[in-house]
Parts: sequence; C-alpha cells; structure tokens
Amino acid sequence: MKKLITENDVRKIVREGRNVIVISKDTVVTPLASDMIRSNRMTVVEKEPAGNNLVFGEQNASQKRISIGSDHTGFKMKNILIKYLGERGFQLNDEGTFDEKSCDYPDFAKAVALKVATGKADFGIILDATGIPSSITANKIKGIRAATCYNAFSAKSAREHNDANVLVLGAKSLGEETIKTIIEVWFSSNFAGGRHQRRLDKITSIENEND
Repeated sequence: MKKLITENDVRKIVREGRNVIVISKDTVVTPLASDMIRSNRMTVVEKEPAGNNLVFGEQNASQKRISIGSDHTGFKMKNILIKYLGERGFQLNDEGTFDEKSCDYPDFAKAVALKVATGKADFGIILDATGIPSSITANKIKGIRAATCYNAFSAKSAREHNDANVLVLGAKSLGEETIKTIIEVWFSSNFAGGRHQRRLDKITSIENEND
C-alpha cells in the first residue's frame, strides 16, 4: 500500500522544527505538500528498500532526534550523512550550511549545540575540515560535551566514558566509510556510568563555576 504525504504531514514536521522529510519510492506526495516542501526549503531523502534500513545497536532510531550542521568544507559529507541516517529512521534537522560558499564554522556549530542543549535534539553532528574548530565552538555551550572522533575507538570511548552528546567529524581528514563506521559505533554505544559519572560531575562543577 502506497503512503500518502499531505500538506498536513509536512506542516507537522515543520512545527516539530525539522526540515528533513524521508519518503520511500512508493510514497505519493500531494501537489500542496510538494509546494510546502519547496517553500520551506526542506530536504527530501528517498528511503532505500527495507533490507538496507538498518538500526544501529539496540537503539530505536525513530526516537533519536539529530541536529546536523557543517561549514562549506563539510557540506557534501553532511548531505551524504543526511541520506544515510534518514534511511535508517533517524529524525533529522539540517542547520546548514546549504551550499559550498565560504562561511564561518562557529555559526553552524553553535546552532547544532543549542538544539542539543535546549533538548530540541538528542544528539548533534557537526562537520568541518578537521573536526577541531567546531568542537571548540560547541563546547562553549553549557551542557554540551562535543567530541572530535577519528576512529571507532574514539567514538565508543566518547559515548561510554564521556557521555558525549555532539559528534564532530573532519570531512577533509576522514573518508566516507570511516565516518559511517564512526557514526555506527557512536549510536551503538551507551554511557557506562559508574566512575565515569563522577568525572562528568566534576566537569559540570567546573562549568558551573564559570557561569
């Protein structure tokens, strides 16, 4: 049975603060819905056949809201990841940039970090050339634990030991398959608690001292 996307469906997504809509090849989008998608500059991701729609680990992807952003150096990889994660059922919001014109990474790192800090997203993903400057920026926002990850081990450690809530990636220093592996490990790993919570509490204390 074909799924129908109406203007009311699009309006609901917009109200939720999202601008990425996932459809399948069998989805029918009404003309009014198409107009609304265009006017709101939404990104449409076409879902691949069910066999490819893998959910990482034990997590329910449909309940994971991701805010994603990049500067111009990460624009192409951001679009690849939006499709990759959208196919797997994650709820996505694209914070920009929306083309390859030169721009300033702090604007997009801040936008993603604020979505996570205010509870409008469960996790953030930011891309720039190396992953370093956006991480520095995001960590200026209270409550953000942004980690620049460069392999599976660093991603696993960032989640299990540091309860990191923003993943930062170097689009020019890592290949596509490495980035996808990092994301897979990130969303398959959970915070271990225990002694790690004690250390996080100390980080929070330092953060509060500098309000």
